This record gives sequence, structure tokens and C-alpha cells, in this order.
Amino acid sequence: MASLVPKDKRQLRACLICGIVQNHHTFRDMGCPNCEQYVKMARHNDVVADCTSGTFDGMMAVFQPKKSWVCKFAHVGGYRPGIYASHVSGRIPEDIEDALARSGIKYHPRDGSADE
Repeated sequence: MASLVPKDKRQLRACLICGIVQNHHTFRDMGCPNCEQYVKMARHNDVVADCTSGTFDGMMAVFQPKKSWVCKFAHVGGYRPGIYASHVSGRIPEDIEDALARSGIKYHPRDGSADE
């Protein structure tokens, strides 16, 4: 399970869509393990910059997302195990939000604005 914890603590970023925390290089090299099929981050620094944030609060380790009520509450129940941010500052660009909606994906802003 230690492989879930990002090894390089510098340049940690959280995905604005799912909230997973990885370093910038991992997003750039491999993309987001949950969102890559919808938002192509791998090898696209501009998309990484638009769809991740270095400003986030709280982290939770998720090992069995489908069995956890906390994961359901945090909207990460269908995602892969990993480290997730509780709140992520920022929003994805409108064109990406529209593309997600066309794919049937409901975007839950991670900045807390959906709770207001």
C-alpha cells in the first residue's frame, strides 16, 4: 500500500475532477488514473495546469473505495485506491466541464462551492 503515497512530496497537485493527489510529473507522464479517459492529461502540461491544483486541504487514504461510506460522501466511491484531497481550490475550465457532461460525467467541484 505504500505505493499509493506519492514519493516526491514536492510539486504535489490534486485533480480538480476526482481529487486524487499526485506530483506534477506523474500527472504529466501518466495522467490521472481516474479521469484520463475523459481528460487527456498525459504528455499535456497545459491540461495538467488546467485540471489540477497545487492548493488543496486535507488528504484521505482510500483503499477500498466501493466499500467506504466516506468515499461515497466525498464522491470518490467509484475511483481507484489512492490519496485524495478533501477540498481542492479551483475549477476546471467550462469547455472541459461541458465535455464531461456530454460523456455523462457529473462534475462535483472539489472547492466546496457545490455545498453552498
